[in-house]
Amino acid sequence: MFIDTHCHLDAEEFGDTQAELVGAAHVAGVRRIVVPSVARANFGIVRELCENFPGCAPAYGIHPMYTDGAHPDDLVALRDYLAQPDTVAVGEIGLDFFIDHFDRAQQEHFFVEQLKLAQEFDLPVLLHIRRAQDIVLKHLRQFYGSRGPSTKLRTGIAHAFNGSRQQADEFIKLGFKLGFGGAMTYSRATRLCELAATLPLESIVLETDAPDIPPDFLERGQPNKPEYIPRIAQTLAELRGMSVEEIAQATTRNALDVLPKLVERA
Repeated sequence: MFIDTHCHLDAEEFGDTQAELVGAAHVAGVRRIVVPSVARANFGIVRELCENFPGCAPAYGIHPMYTDGAHPDDLVALRDYLAQPDTVAVGEIGLDFFIDHFDRAQQEHFFVEQLKLAQEFDLPVLLHIRRAQDIVLKHLRQFYGSRGPSTKLRTGIAHAFNGSRQQADEFIKLGFKLGFGGAMTYSRATRLCELAATLPLESIVLETDAPDIPPDFLERGQPNKPEYIPRIAQTLAELRGMSVEEIAQATTRNALDVLPKLVERA
């Protein structure tokens, strides 16, 4: 069994083909798909999709690239969704410093407030960390840095990880898993391939970020899909000198460890 820990099943690129997408993923062995929201406007859409399609599990959060248009009452609405028993994570949340015109202070405000909600509801987080790994880590240390042997705070996944080995080690020290997907399939992504090959296997989970981050084996302009997870796993297997079956078992175990409510979505 495979798990896609990050798939935007509600994306416009998919139109109304979700039944086909989920069906093809199940045939390929991808039995669970985590569907994160990005703004208050799609909380309800994500919920409806996950209610209608088996194996799909919702996460709710305000994406950093949507914080410029967010309002305080969006956090009130988010609380209501996080309180629902089928919610598996808070996400997609985090910081994005790749595009300059976004208000960084606004991003950080919503990030911190959502980290507070994650701890209040005992939920893991799905982190967006583009060009912001060190600042994300700064905030995470304030919430998770004092974890002792008796502390059982839920951590989460650093989605689409593309940082340095040092940054990877810091996320792992805090208890986070790292998400690897289509970007790893490009041979020119040497640093990312080196990380995929050498990081502790127990710290890696698989994801597509579909329809984004299409893998190298797709024709240009084709969307990523959750059914491609086994082929992405094949790349990880080759990088680590392992079988695809071993990668499937390990990454599924890792995903269930960091997202324990997925077990209830079997």
